[in-house]
Amino acid sequence: MEEKKTSNALNTIKAVLKSNTMLFVLVGVMVLFEIMIGAKTGWNAHLFSPANITNIIRQNAYVAILATGMLLCILTGGNIDLSVGSVVALIGALAGVFIVNWGWPIWLAVLACLILGTAIGAFHGFFIAYIHIPPFITTLAGMLLWRGVATIVLDGRPIAPFPDKYLKLFESYLPTASDKMGEFELFGSWVDKYTFIVTLIVTAIAILAYVVLEIISRRNKIRKNYTVQSTGSFIAKLVVLSIVIVIIGQFLARDRGLPVVLILLGVIIAAYSYFTQNTVPGRYLYAIGGNEKAARLSGVNTNNVMFFAYTNMGFIAAVAALVTIARMNSAQPTAGQNYEMDAIASCFIGGASAYGGTGTVGGAVVGAIFMGVLNNGMSILGVDMNWQRAVKGMVLLAAVIFDVMSKRKKASKKA
Repeated sequence: MEEKKTSNALNTIKAVLKSNTMLFVLVGVMVLFEIMIGAKTGWNAHLFSPANITNIIRQNAYVAILATGMLLCILTGGNIDLSVGSVVALIGALAGVFIVNWGWPIWLAVLACLILGTAIGAFHGFFIAYIHIPPFITTLAGMLLWRGVATIVLDGRPIAPFPDKYLKLFESYLPTASDKMGEFELFGSWVDKYTFIVTLIVTAIAILAYVVLEIISRRNKIRKNYTVQSTGSFIAKLVVLSIVIVIIGQFLARDRGLPVVLILLGVIIAAYSYFTQNTVPGRYLYAIGGNEKAARLSGVNTNNVMFFAYTNMGFIAAVAALVTIARMNSAQPTAGQNYEMDAIASCFIGGASAYGGTGTVGGAVVGAIFMGVLNNGMSILGVDMNWQRAVKGMVLLAAVIFDVMSKRKKASKKA
């Protein structure tokens, strides 16, 4: 009996490690950077400082947003969208013209940008889904086209600054500090009491919502006879991710509170996670990536699914553009360079398969954070930019090699 319990416990641990491999790797890399930064600076600088954790979130929100859209393209069979960086530049340029030059109401300008971004995605999707031009070629053409249009719109010059009302939509914090409650000292720094308490309450609500939604999702899958994790693995996963949320929440509580862009990112993650995991159209993406011909013979309109994936990518690129220009407080013709590479790398590092059909929104976001931690940690250490690119390239290659080797191993076992 004891041996059976021990075996079950070991199996649960293995399952948790396997399903959260990238999360544990991320934590390990962050700890390594903290030690290296502390050793180099005499512990005068830290990766795990509240202000730096906030900066990592703000600086990499656009990558996580783009990665959620890119994942949907990758799920359809390893397809990618090379145009997203240029779309970010164009939508940012148009936002600058609408808001700064023409003085449009902010809500109208934001709505127009989202519609135009979606229209650009639909333009790509039409040629990919219905004319059957390969996604690589279509989006490569889009990358060149929209970058050129963005430069024309801006006449090669940036537009700045944006009004405070717009910046507050993406660059403010919740809650605002309260002088009435005062401050207290925690871990050697002064913290606003009101910000600290409210942020921790919101963190607790987020954990509760996450746990409840996961339980409901698991019950629905069991009712539909889907394969699910063992109870032990499921509980362990909830505990691990809840701890991660608590750790992030206390860092934000000790700084300026919740960045509004993090709330936006949370809504996007929740919406797309639900869509991909719990809706029929979302499962079609996985079906096409697994076997497009079989999906088509089963009655799935593969053309419509491909059209949706790329139309959605245009919408997501528009959202990322609005976030980017707020962070930079300017619309620039050079904005968005290499954003597509960051988004693609985030998906693959986060567990998406290079062949499609495998991957999660959560994994893509973890991959985006991993890329951000690499950038942030190496920048604090003063690593040359060229070496930073080399390291990120090696990490991406290692992630894809791991995916390919895993698939070969599974195939050999089946044979």
